[in-house]
Amino acid sequence: MSSSGTEGVRLQKVLAAAGVASRRVCEEMIVAGAVKVNGKVVTELGTRIDPENDKVVVKGTPIQLDVTKVYLMLNKPLGVVSSMQDEHGRPDLSQYAIDYDRVFNVGRLDADTTGLLLLTNDGDLAHKLMHPSFEVPKTYQAKIHGQITQPLLNKLVAGIELEDGPIQADKARLLSASGNHSLVEIELHSGKNRIVRRMFESLGFPVVALVRRQFGPLHLGHLNLGHIRQLSKIELGAVLKAADKKRR
Repeated sequence: MSSSGTEGVRLQKVLAAAGVASRRVCEEMIVAGAVKVNGKVVTELGTRIDPENDKVVVKGTPIQLDVTKVYLMLNKPLGVVSSMQDEHGRPDLSQYAIDYDRVFNVGRLDADTTGLLLLTNDGDLAHKLMHPSFEVPKTYQAKIHGQITQPLLNKLVAGIELEDGPIQADKARLLSASGNHSLVEIELHSGKNRIVRRMFESLGFPVVALVRRQFGPLHLGHLNLGHIRQLSKIELGAVLKAADKKRR
């Protein structure tokens, strides 16, 4: 960052190019002290930065300055494998990302699980989110066979033992029960293979259908099955902020 000279790019120009706001509004935010560069408040309009190396935060939200980076949310349908190119010829994620170059999925969902999947070409962010130390929370809605009770769900929060070691949910609550099925919401950090299904099976309640509703700060919302969209600036900022906090 430089407050004078001709090196770098003017801060307000970089912010406008990143889609924060118009250049005039960006200038107003800078003067108002709403912008930090590398952890320091910047109020001079003549400030120049290096978009490739400097870290910019606006009103507490990290800003991605690299406009070549793409961040997508997909509501993955049933029967689609979490791969951009499946070697066995099964339906994969490539059909949903044909308008975007070189994106890849962050983590995976089983073919028989639907819901929120993040796609990006940002390798650094993907590495942080997939690293075991990050422990990104994930929330699922599970339709299970049988009428389960809240006391049984509490066992999942207290912790159970599976064949590959102990596991526990962060939260588990009964949403509804009707006939031979129950609808449960469960949140956990683990990324182990088929972990939600195995947890319920250990209690004697096989999962009939499973949907991931949340991934970290991202919510599936009303995104239709098989549809894909870019993250909003607020959503992206929340993801970057969460990843940055964990890194520290």
